[in-house]
Amino acid sequence: MARQKGIIKLKGTIGDITFYKTQDGHLAREKGGIDASRIKNDPAFQRTRENGSEFGRAGKAGKILRTSLRALLINTADGRMVSRLTQKMVEVIQADVTSVRGLRNVIDGEAELLAGFEFNIRGKLGTSLFAPFVGAIDRVTGEITVDLDPFVPANMIAAPSGTTHFKIISAGAEIDFETETFVEAHSETAILPWDAVATVAINQVNTVTPASTKPLFLALGLEFYQEVNAQMYPLKNGAYNPLALVPVSGL
Repeated sequence: MARQKGIIKLKGTIGDITFYKTQDGHLAREKGGIDASRIKNDPAFQRTRENGSEFGRAGKAGKILRTSLRALLINTADGRMVSRLTQKMVEVIQADVTSVRGLRNVIDGEAELLAGFEFNIRGKLGTSLFAPFVGAIDRVTGEITVDLDPFVPANMIAAPSGTTHFKIISAGAEIDFETETFVEAHSETAILPWDAVATVAINQVNTVTPASTKPLFLALGLEFYQEVNAQMYPLKNGAYNPLALVPVSGL
């Protein structure tokens, strides 16, 4: 892989060189690789096929998780979030000690490995929200909750420059990775001032199916706003809004 220089940037293929644009700039690489039919049929590539199968499964699992949390993700996430989540899903699948290689899956893996996953690397929950919170998943009732005692926003929230207000958001998701379906509920506070006045206690309850046997997830995040002429505007289009999984119950 080489980086393109000069005023004119190329896209496409010339001879054996492919030119393309990425987040890291305009790059170029030489065409190559092994014929696809050989990878599909040659016994020597059995491990490659198994890895590919599990990677594809990880990609689908990541997609359904993202879809279930779309109501919150629409205002957050970084450009590499999809690939980061897929890689984490690969770890979950590889933790499956029941299925044979190539057939390992999220259900028999360790979904709890997703706990702490940050959807926005530019604005992490762990470096934005310092107010203590308690996240809980009650499988019997289906209630996925988060509680915060009163706190002073200016002291306990590290907000980006220009912030005047914020909102605390959360979601509970129950995901069936086999059928690629989900149940989701989400909550949010009113838009609150980012100042030195303590908030009231915050309790958010997101209810999914009682007595579920599917993996359950709690996502918690912040949204930042700037007030201009009595109107609230999302700060920098949500570029620094944090959202993370806290906690996860894979069962």
